[in-house]
Amino acid sequence: MVKRQSSIITVLSVAAFIGLWLIGSHFLGSQLLPTPLTVFQRLLAEARNESLFYHTGITLWRVLFSFIIAMAIGVSVGLAMGRVTIVNQLFDPWLVFFLNIPALVIMILAYIWAGLTEVAAISAVAINKIPNVVVTIREGVKALDPQLQNMAQVFKFGRWKILRHVVLPQLEPYIVAAA
Repeated sequence: MVKRQSSIITVLSVAAFIGLWLIGSHFLGSQLLPTPLTVFQRLLAEARNESLFYHTGITLWRVLFSFIIAMAIGVSVGLAMGRVTIVNQLFDPWLVFFLNIPALVIMILAYIWAGLTEVAAISAVAINKIPNVVVTIREGVKALDPQLQNMAQVFKFGRWKILRHVVLPQLEPYIVAAA
């Protein structure tokens, strides 16, 4: 019963949105706010000539590449900041600085420095997301169980084995949250 009620509320919410959209396009005019039907027809036209799929694919590629860069750099820096005090002290002011720069400023600076290129688009998104990943991973490293670290040292695990079998499994929820 609750699931059915939730579905009805969802359908009513979407219907209300489309209704408000229609009313808005009537008052603002189709030049300023096209009707839902006009948008849907344009969407179908773009899908028919495959332009929609091409551009969606390019955008998803940019998003994926930015995500990979942000996660790789963010996890590495977060690990270093969480485990090495001097690294944390060195990068913490920069982390606070980059956390407080609006995304729009980063995008504009990237386009000024690199032009309207793929590099600018990808790097702007990555630079905007890296600080969030760093903070999440750093806090995860601070929450690691020291007894597991001690156990790994007793069993003479090397650095990479400790990272792979002790640290990363404990950081998994933080990595997922950062992603």
